[in-house]
Order: sequence, then C-alpha cells, then structure tokens
Amino acid sequence: MSLSDDLEKYEEAEAGEDYSENRSPAEKIRMFSRALFYAVLAAFILKTFVVEAFRIPTGSMEKTLLVGDFLLVNKFIYGASTPGLLPLTGWKIPQLTLPALREPERKDVVVFEYPGDRDEVRASEKVNYIKRCIGIPGDTIRIINKVVFVNHKEFFRPPGLQYVNSHVKPPEEAEYRIFPKGVAWNEDNYGPVVVPRKGQVVSLNYQNIELWRTIINRELDSEAVSVEGRNIFILGKPAKSYTVKKDYYFMMGDNRDDSADSRFWGFVPRDKFIGKAFMVYWSWDPSRTNILDMLATVKWDRVARVIH
Repeated sequence: MSLSDDLEKYEEAEAGEDYSENRSPAEKIRMFSRALFYAVLAAFILKTFVVEAFRIPTGSMEKTLLVGDFLLVNKFIYGASTPGLLPLTGWKIPQLTLPALREPERKDVVVFEYPGDRDEVRASEKVNYIKRCIGIPGDTIRIINKVVFVNHKEFFRPPGLQYVNSHVKPPEEAEYRIFPKGVAWNEDNYGPVVVPRKGQVVSLNYQNIELWRTIINRELDSEAVSVEGRNIFILGKPAKSYTVKKDYYFMMGDNRDDSADSRFWGFVPRDKFIGKAFMVYWSWDPSRTNILDMLATVKWDRVARVIH
C-alpha cells in the first residue's frame, strides 16, 4: 500500500467513513499483532528494568511487612539486569545490566535471589527473599543477646522490629545450623564476622576454611575447596590465600526470632540483588480462598504505605 493510498483512505475517514472498516482481515490481524507485541515488549522492559510487584509469603519481616502485603520493588536503583533466559521460552539471552543509581545501603529493605543453603554451591530452586540489609562490604557484624551491632555500634532498630521469643540463648549454647559451619555461635549471640568485599585477599588455613568454603565454591560454581590434613586445595591446587571476586551483604529479617537469614545461610552477593522495596500497594489475607472473603480482609491502612 502506497502513501497516496493511505492519504486517500484518511480523507475518506475524515469525510465520515470508518477507516478501520476498510481494512482487510489480514491487515487487522497484523495491526493487532503489532500492538500486542509492543505492549508485551513495554511490559517486559518495565518489569525487567524499572519496577516489579512482589508478594510477602512469610512472616520473617513482621511487623514491618505482613503476610499478604503486595509490594512495589524499585529495580533500577541498584542497576537492573536482564534475565539469563527469555521468559516462557527457556532460551538463553545476553545479559544486560544498567548502571546503578547507588549501591545498597544499611537499612534498605531488599528483594534478592536466595543464594542457597549454608553448604550449597547453588540454590536448589530459584526463589526470591526479602530482608533488611544489616551489613555492607567490610562491615563487622556481631549480635549480643539479640541486639545487633555493626562496626561496634548498635544497629538501627526498625519501627517494626519484633521478637517473638523472650528466651535468649546463652553464648555457650552453639546452634549447629549457624553460618559458617563449625562455629560456636547461635542466632542470639553471633559473631563477630566481617562481611567480605570484592578484591579482598584472605589467608586460608584449616581453622578458617569453613568461613570461606561456601563463598569460594559459589564463586567458582563447583565444589572447588578440599582439605587434606592441614592443607587447603582449590580446584586441586594448593592454596594459602584467595581473592574475593564479589561484594557481599549481611541480611536479616525484622522478625528476628522467626527469620531464616544470613545468620543461617551466609552472605548475599551483590549480583543477587533484585531491587529495593519502597511501597505496599495492596494487602489482604491470602489464606482465604473465596474472593469475597479476601476482599473483606483488605487492610486499607496498609495500602500505599511507604516502606522504611
């Protein structure tokens, strides 16, 4: 179809005739397909690089965030990345990362990809977590009788901070699930531990290798570390030191006694960050199955609440 034909049809439409009715079925299908493609592309770009919705599945952030809260997550603030796979296809695509507006900071409420259990090289399934950033690269973290200290100063107490267990585990009561493996710590008396930073050169020995084993294995994406007597090997070669390849962060839930967090499974690498949660846009009781019952449980006082 030429430009003159388009102009002629436009003039006919201006004269009172419906331009769309003059299109053939094939033209209408092409127009609809093109509009649908651009709509999907726009939604993909917004979801990938700008903002994404997230639902709170557990009570680890109560009372700051409640089960049934629906959040908006700012993805471009930390520099959003394209997924490694094209959605719905499984096809690998080149990864593009936008520049970050700023780096994650202490107090940020962050959505991130779960790095895996304490001794896992990688998580068994891809799942997103939400926690508060307690420590940034280079920080010293310590917990004394449930109170968190960062760089030897008491950490900010969020308005929604909650303890559901009045009992404090004494320092000598070691918890076998605690990260790193083999330390005599528990969730109420923990550390001190220093959050790793990119470029940090660490000396390795048989006494501290469990602190670094999971980090090294994950960075090399294999069971790279082995110990024979007092000798450390990385990928089969003797190693007395290791250079950390990524920045890491220490994450905790505001519901301190009911949160599986960095105390149990370790540090979160920078490249696992998805975005900063900034607003609750909807909230109701997800345990109800009937839509009318769910509507009756809407928490209107939480709608449009800014997250601190």
